[in-house]
Amino acid sequence: MLTAEDKKLIQQIWGKLGGAEEEEYGGEALERMFTTYPQTKTYFAHFDLSKGSAQVKGHGKKVAAALVEAVNNIDDLAGALSKLSDLHAQKLRVDPVNFKLLGQCFLVVVATRNPSLLTPEVHASLDKFLCAVGTVLTAKYR
Repeated sequence: MLTAEDKKLIQQIWGKLGGAEEEEYGGEALERMFTTYPQTKTYFAHFDLSKGSAQVKGHGKKVAAALVEAVNNIDDLAGALSKLSDLHAQKLRVDPVNFKLLGQCFLVVVATRNPSLLTPEVHASLDKFLCAVGTVLTAKYR
């Protein structure tokens, strides 16, 4: 469960990450996930998965938009991500583990691009937030 302090830290760091870079974070996190966990490529067989691919960048933009939506509605993650949860559970049927893997990769991207921002407290809060997003996205699998 995200505490008030976690929420404050998430919103602060997101303000520093913001803008067009958010999309780059999403694309880079996907590239890292596909490289580190090749089994995740299964759901993207129709994509060009090469480094810098427009399709990966485009999906990264969607990932970033979903995370922005989650940050903007941090007190109602389930409501904010309900349609996305339905899509992944009922239509796409993505392995729920992939959300955790993508969250870990996103955290690595933040750490490599902004090491000074990722204090231990921010790291812990961002990890909790990404896990909470993953939990919401897999909630409709049950």
